[in-house]
Amino acid sequence: MSEKELIKGNYAVVEAAIDAGCRFYAGYPITPQNEIPEYMSHMMPEAGGTFIQAESELISINLVFGAAAAGARAMTTSSSPGISLMQEGLSYMAGCELPAVIVNVMRGGPGLGNIQPSQADYFQAVKPGHGDYHMITLAPHNLNEMYDYTFGAFDLADRYRNPVIILADGLLGQLMENIELDRTKKPELLNAPKPWALTGARGRHGQRILSLLMQPGVLEKHNFKLKEKWDLITKNEQKFELTNMDSNPDYLIVAFGTVARVAKGTIQKASADGIKVGLFRPITLWPYPSEALKEAAKNVKKVFVFEMSLGQMVEDVKLALGDASKIEFYGRPGGGVPAAGELYEFIKKRVK
Repeated sequence: MSEKELIKGNYAVVEAAIDAGCRFYAGYPITPQNEIPEYMSHMMPEAGGTFIQAESELISINLVFGAAAAGARAMTTSSSPGISLMQEGLSYMAGCELPAVIVNVMRGGPGLGNIQPSQADYFQAVKPGHGDYHMITLAPHNLNEMYDYTFGAFDLADRYRNPVIILADGLLGQLMENIELDRTKKPELLNAPKPWALTGARGRHGQRILSLLMQPGVLEKHNFKLKEKWDLITKNEQKFELTNMDSNPDYLIVAFGTVARVAKGTIQKASADGIKVGLFRPITLWPYPSEALKEAAKNVKKVFVFEMSLGQMVEDVKLALGDASKIEFYGRPGGGVPAAGELYEFIKKRVK
């Protein structure tokens, strides 16, 4: 049965994780995601799970490593510099093929920066730490998606035995909206067997989970195996949303997350002035829906890339289109959130 609830974005993440069968959470406080560990400290014990406030983000990700290795649905959350501290553990998890969900409620940077919303962790999520690995990266743009994508992330993680990251921001974390919670929906793979998990060797041969592969050629063979998985994810899991494309627009906006939400207002302002603008919103930032973007942009005069950063996703847009001559970029760094009218003024000055 679906129910409507007025909820804050950070709380929606917790509700989704509990509903998806997450029973282990480790995290450390950092604004603007503090409500997640606070709410999780109440909800997880009630669900029969384990909540741990770790000593640091370094400890958090390694606790999640251990829980995932034992077969638990495990999760951690943080904000920008906290995710930076988790990079080594995330690489280990990807190398060991361990499923887990990580939520980054981004804040302004670099350094400690500020607690305002940002999208400047795009590179960190889609081009992550050391070694050849990827994390499936999902970008919600409203609170229903904060719930839905977090819920679905646990099945994605289990399906591919890989970390999945939800890339949100401070605005989505702190915003309150009425959302639909579908309590009838059940996670697909919650009870699926995990024969690789370290659950004790009674009745079977012992097994190990490790990413240290020292013999010549063994690590290379493992990485080729992982590459087959990256290719499968790329084939099966690309997601995107098109807005106002039935109008055969002359111009195309490319934006994700909060900025895509703002851009929908920009389209309305442009339409009122007789300027036809469409929106391509990538939902999976990795794998990036490059071919779909190329198709959406093939007949437009200009492509406007808008981000709350100094320009990160724009590099993937350039790679997808292969022609940077018609791409125009506008970014607001350090916690600046653009308004719909602001983006429209940028477009209006550049249309012919």
